[in-house]
Amino acid sequence: MKTTAIYCLILFSSSSIITANKPFDEFRDYENNTPAKVKEFYRLNHIHQTLDFVLAKKKEYCNLNKLCMGIWQAMDILDKIIDESDPDLSLPQSIHAFQTAEKLREDGHPRWLILTGFIHDLGKVLTIFGEPQWAIVGDTFPVGCAYSDKIIFSHYFSQNPDMKNPLFQTQYGIYESHCGLDNVHMSWGHDEYLYRVVKNYLPEEALYIIRYHSFYAAHKEGAYTYLMDEYDASMIKWLQLFSNYDLYSKSEDSINTAQLMPYYKELVSEFFPETLQW
Repeated sequence: MKTTAIYCLILFSSSSIITANKPFDEFRDYENNTPAKVKEFYRLNHIHQTLDFVLAKKKEYCNLNKLCMGIWQAMDILDKIIDESDPDLSLPQSIHAFQTAEKLREDGHPRWLILTGFIHDLGKVLTIFGEPQWAIVGDTFPVGCAYSDKIIFSHYFSQNPDMKNPLFQTQYGIYESHCGLDNVHMSWGHDEYLYRVVKNYLPEEALYIIRYHSFYAAHKEGAYTYLMDEYDASMIKWLQLFSNYDLYSKSEDSINTAQLMPYYKELVSEFFPETLQW
């Protein structure tokens, strides 16, 4: 797997195939012309994502006893979801899945990484259980310790009940120095949920990407390194690699999903059984 990692990083660094339909610095632009709905999303997210809330949702969902369905059933659900937190895309999330995967495919990445691009947002099926979007999408962050100012719209945390707990507002909070992200409770959403669903089927690099791809404060801004262990340090490059495809592949252009379907049907069947527990 180390050889694969080196191959992928070299390939990406020399690639010019990722092209955006707008300048790169206009993606994830939360400073200029941010839609009101995005600001409202993060206001609710930052108010309600407490440690107690996260622990309750883990207890509710991580036993995977809600239903049994296949990847393609989940993809059908994504076809009806538009991410309220995303300032860069107003198309259904199923289109984003194809866009991300196709850019990875064009650059010749391994099949497991292309598959990761295709399914990385499937955890957003949490909508069918009645969860609000602020409990599903958006950037993720640790709870139970001080909030980094690198988190998008961090000023909204002023209304979070955990701000009243002095322990939670220290650097390490309930954690220890370099304890590893596996021991850290992240804000609840689609990342952690899908990680639990697919953890028995994919390589560890794929699972790490799925679990932390929305943790932009870490892999984009360099925050929270004091909570990461050596394993996290060795894996963060995968998040940075994947993020470029996840982010810069977004486009309002149409994509012929019917033409692509045979390839992705075969790819999904290579890694997954017909149904999984959700």
